[in-house]
Amino acid sequence: MSSLSRELVFLILQFLDEEKFKETVHKLEQESGFFFNMKYFEDEVHNGNWEEVEKYLSGFTKVDDNRYSMKIFFEIRKQKYLEALDKHDRSKAVEILVKDLKVFASFNEELFKEITQLLTLENFRENEQLSKYGDTKSARAIMLVELKKLIEANPLFRDKLQFPNLKNSRLRTLINQSLNWQHQLCKNPRPNPDIKTLFVDHSCGQPNGARAPSPANNPLLAGPVSKPGVFPPLGAHVPFQPTPSPVPTPLAGWMSSPPTGTHPAVSGGPIGLGAPSGPSRDFNISSLKHPRTPPTNPSVDFPSGDSDHASKRARPLGISDEVNLPVNVLPVSFPGHAHSQTFNTPDDLPKTVARTLNQGSCPMSMDFHPIQQTLLLVGTNVGDIGLWEVGSRERLVQKNFKVWDLSACTMPLQASLVKDPGVSVNRVIWSPDGSLFGVAYSRHLVQIYSYNGNDDVRQHLEIDAHVGGVNDLAFSHPNKQLSVITCGDDKLIKVWDAATGTKQYTFEGHEAPVYSVCPHHKENIQFIFSTAIDGKIKAWLYDNLGSRVDYDAPGRWCTTMAYSADGTRLFSCGTSKDGESHIVEWNESEGAVKRTYLGFRKRSMGVVQFDTIKNRFLAAGDDFSIKFWDMDNTQLLTTHDADGGLPASPRIRFNKDGTLLAVSANENGIKILANNDGLRLLRSFENLAFDASRASESAKPTVNPISAAGASSAVLTDRVGSVVGISAMNGDARNLGDVKPRIQEETNDKSKIWKLSEINEPSQCRSMKLPENLRVTKISRLIYTNSGNAILALASNAIHLLWKWQRSDRNSSGKATANVSPQLWQPSSGILMTNDVTDTNPEESVHCFALSKNDSYVMSASGGKISLFNMMTFKTMTTFMPPPPAATFLAFHPQDNNIIAIGMDDSTIQIYNVRVDEVKSKLKGHSKRITGLAFSHVLNVLVSSGADSQLCVWSSDGWEKQKSRFLQLPPGRSQAAQSETRVQFHQDQIHFLVVHETQLAIYETTKLECVKQWAPRESAPISHATFSCDSQLIYASFLDATVRIFTAARLSLRCRINPSAYLPSNIRQVHQIFNSNVHPLVIAAHPQEPNQFALGLSDGSVHVFEPSESEGKWGVPPPAENGSASNVPTTPTSDQAQR
Repeated sequence: MSSLSRELVFLILQFLDEEKFKETVHKLEQESGFFFNMKYFEDEVHNGNWEEVEKYLSGFTKVDDNRYSMKIFFEIRKQKYLEALDKHDRSKAVEILVKDLKVFASFNEELFKEITQLLTLENFRENEQLSKYGDTKSARAIMLVELKKLIEANPLFRDKLQFPNLKNSRLRTLINQSLNWQHQLCKNPRPNPDIKTLFVDHSCGQPNGARAPSPANNPLLAGPVSKPGVFPPLGAHVPFQPTPSPVPTPLAGWMSSPPTGTHPAVSGGPIGLGAPSGPSRDFNISSLKHPRTPPTNPSVDFPSGDSDHASKRARPLGISDEVNLPVNVLPVSFPGHAHSQTFNTPDDLPKTVARTLNQGSCPMSMDFHPIQQTLLLVGTNVGDIGLWEVGSRERLVQKNFKVWDLSACTMPLQASLVKDPGVSVNRVIWSPDGSLFGVAYSRHLVQIYSYNGNDDVRQHLEIDAHVGGVNDLAFSHPNKQLSVITCGDDKLIKVWDAATGTKQYTFEGHEAPVYSVCPHHKENIQFIFSTAIDGKIKAWLYDNLGSRVDYDAPGRWCTTMAYSADGTRLFSCGTSKDGESHIVEWNESEGAVKRTYLGFRKRSMGVVQFDTIKNRFLAAGDDFSIKFWDMDNTQLLTTHDADGGLPASPRIRFNKDGTLLAVSANENGIKILANNDGLRLLRSFENLAFDASRASESAKPTVNPISAAGASSAVLTDRVGSVVGISAMNGDARNLGDVKPRIQEETNDKSKIWKLSEINEPSQCRSMKLPENLRVTKISRLIYTNSGNAILALASNAIHLLWKWQRSDRNSSGKATANVSPQLWQPSSGILMTNDVTDTNPEESVHCFALSKNDSYVMSASGGKISLFNMMTFKTMTTFMPPPPAATFLAFHPQDNNIIAIGMDDSTIQIYNVRVDEVKSKLKGHSKRITGLAFSHVLNVLVSSGADSQLCVWSSDGWEKQKSRFLQLPPGRSQAAQSETRVQFHQDQIHFLVVHETQLAIYETTKLECVKQWAPRESAPISHATFSCDSQLIYASFLDATVRIFTAARLSLRCRINPSAYLPSNIRQVHQIFNSNVHPLVIAAHPQEPNQFALGLSDGSVHVFEPSESEGKWGVPPPAENGSASNVPTTPTSDQAQR
């Protein structure tokens, strides 16, 4: 609608209001969406007219438009629900829950369960977080304050909250002016004309009775007037809608997302039962407080309405984090909410030069593997491609340009290559799952390789794609199948089937060579942006109906486009022929430049390349450096020269998590920059790669990847063969092989003699026995809460114990610590979380539990039914799956916590959907009870272990078994001997730890091969072990009451804690008298503090351990052997060395 038509609506609204057509006024406000009448909205809220409140809002926004809108509707529906509960109208409350609140379940299922739980209370004020809820009138007033702030912050309401400043009766005035003007045009004007109608133009009557002239077409009333300079609309709520004509139609904007905006007083966090919390907190059980207005903090940037930045929240919406109660509520998911790593400060930017590689020719394009994030693909100016494992500095693959089948090439290409065989790489890129990568060359060709791990790169497709150069290449999934998109000098964009190479689409319309393509999707609409060297940007659907938009990019020359990681913000970077460079963000609702980032030199030397880091930063190579911007600030954030040696316009590429940055350097070099997480990642992969290199390489293993994603991830260990079994009880991790080890960065002073750190006295570390007032015989299961401020234990009598740390002067963080004693917590009701038990003695049962991600619920079993407990009230929410068989291990699916993998004592694994109370699959492959389960969200697999000492890998997509292998047990130990085998994934989600009483082992998942193994020599069996939270250490407990701490990458022992350090002498003496050794049964690692762990003992006690404050860490890594960090000793160490 044109601006004049919009103004006409305001004039009509004023007229209706003056004429007291109140209902019609508000109906027009709602239908036009031009003016939001806050006073009317407040009155309806105060009166509790909820149906009219939502109906009025619907003219301006929908529930799923953005997070502000979601919160507005949630607050209203929550208040309506609480009022029904307050009136004890249970049926009405249930109706509201199912009809109005279920839409929010897919965004925060845990919150939905909290709301559902209120139905079980006689008075919802019994919930301590809602205890301050007042009467209905005050509650509505408090909520309205919050609603007003949300509305003011919502970009969809921008410019709709103020009515224009008009003189009274402005419409009447304009009509009178028009009539006066018409009267002046009369041929025989009368002194006092009699105006009888407005339906036709006024004309004073003539003596002969001639009719008045026909009405004039008043442009004001004739309808919309085309607004020059505005891009045609692509459709409502979708980016591109098919049109019957290839000619661009008048559009209002290309995307559905509204302009972004910030508001200092409104949180952009997820919805919650209470008011919005700060930007870095989630709504969990602590958010049940009554709505309140968060304090204004101008220094905090909050997310805009159409983009949910990772830096502004602890976790995204979209995929629920919690298990849902068995209520028939269908999930509703929305795009654009992706799990991402949080960037909080510029210090998170990768700036440390961690590696310098030499490619041998000038890098032109680079891309990190999407899963194996230290794997870098490089294409050069002479047509070479290289594949680097940057963690180990090893070049896995080097291929020179070669036409695979010259006879299949067109004659122009053959003639061109004969005349000038020189070829450059214009683009290299991985497919989304990393199973393929594509190379676009400066001559006609695109080559697609399949990647099967290690150095196994195979020819897949060769396509003679374009006449001239192929300037860009991308992968996409239109119609749910993988496609390759190319563009070239022949002014065309083409789409090819990635499996067969069949051409699917050709897009024509550019009038100059096409420089870049950027495929994307909004909801279920797939489309492609393309740019040409004449500066034109076009957009295409996967059809043959032509471009949907046509507009100019800043600089009007070479431009590339990219979305933020969550797909909500669109950026472009371009350089003009004069060397002027531009990075801009596009306003997708208007098809215009939203902001232009400053800081480029006046004359860029070459075409500037750029990249986005998750959802927070932009970076570009310019002026012999890397320049960084905050996406929400146009001013240059910082510049980094990577210690010098960069070209004028370096090529740059981030890995998926933004922890590593590859930068092209002078003299054919590539510099790898890293932040702290990136440095840890490099060291972790480097150490694992070193260990793998010690293995026998007598026979190269056959690659049989579990899946495309899995295969592409198996880089660290694919370079070696199967690990040969350990020597009998050799006392340390030993891999056979005589490969010269690489030098590690972590070295020790070789002038000092290394000695294992032994802790024998309480003064040598910090330890604390947690208080106890419930008599339990032994601790069967132990875990820290995900928040890190509590420890949950399951005792052998089926009772749960919860210790909570509080904030205090001595513990400002409120996190678990060995310095301050926690409280053994119970709700005011005094009830205990006690599992259902069978007639048998619970001490003899197998105990298991799993904790929800926001610590609100625990699912647990002790030989009887599986119970779901509320961690705040300790109430049993539900029980299900009575034995037999009995559950022996529980694990939540990482992407859907309504799905639970349940290991059974009959050797099966049941995949159970809590929402529909149904077993979806039953996995059979073990011969004895299940003792361990672990999901990898990267490889989409479930790893299981059993008392049969067998490991199995299952696809979490179709639940079929993909691999299985028995543990390598030492001589004299039969497979028939039952013993618990536990599994836990490494932080990289590719390797996993196996814990058995005879050994610790690291396995690589895709091949299910043992990379590293450690076995105790002449010492007590292992009772339990776990990774530290950063996967750098392994904490292991033993039946002789010792605790040993290993370096995870090499399984080398670095510290031993003897029982004298934490068990009082009188306790040890008592148990010696009765011949009952007190020892740890379970061990748990703190989720944020890598040097803190806890032990659950056979006497029912729990101890927390931290290194002494003077040391700060557990022991010192053993020295490198022959200049390396090998852990294969030439003389016995470990147990034997200390005897």
